[in-house]
Amino acid sequence: MKYSYNLDKKEVVFASSSDLNASFKDLCAVCDFVRYRPLPAALQMLDAVIKEGRPIEYKRHNKYMGSRHELGGRKGRYPIKCAAMVKKVIVNVSANARSKGEDPDSMFIVHAAANKTQEVPRSPPKGVRSIGGGYGYSSPRRSNIAFAKIEIGIADKDAKSLGAGMKRAIKATSKNTKIIKTQTQQSKKASPKAQPKLQPAKPLPVPTAEKPKVTGTPQKETNNKDT
Repeated sequence: MKYSYNLDKKEVVFASSSDLNASFKDLCAVCDFVRYRPLPAALQMLDAVIKEGRPIEYKRHNKYMGSRHELGGRKGRYPIKCAAMVKKVIVNVSANARSKGEDPDSMFIVHAAANKTQEVPRSPPKGVRSIGGGYGYSSPRRSNIAFAKIEIGIADKDAKSLGAGMKRAIKATSKNTKIIKTQTQQSKKASPKAQPKLQPAKPLPVPTAEKPKVTGTPQKETNNKDT
């Protein structure tokens, strides 16, 4: 299969999926979201989109789109379906890398693209005469069904075939991931010190049973002697 990657393809591992019934605009936004990121980090971020419903920023195709407070006021949406499709292709490309004897956990996503493949006209209902003379009329929705494809390529950050701009983007993402890791480690180390030490609880006194109080005058014991 021909890929739209213009540089040398010898050091890059590819995977793709075509004829997907999804919006290629949403797929483009998801591809922009994971591009130049480490493969494990990209999978974690897509899991957050799928399971937790986190939004993704739309840098293009965002006309009349609302802003999201999770993105700091930038425009975005929640493409859960497209995120699941891109995740499936990333899992496939990691399997392809393992079959070639490489470690996908240390590789970066250097190529992520989505394009429209074909458009299919919507079929009219059965048994209804159309305006043109045949059976069936045109669908109320005038838009056709558009299919899309996804391309994912991963490579090492030290690959010689990568461009200068790609290497700068990879370095920027790797620095961000290091900062996140150090912050989480510091929070874990500081959390037990910040918590106050708990003192052992003192044992509660055991209640003693009280003797019943005797009311009235005590009777003297008399000894009967033989006279």
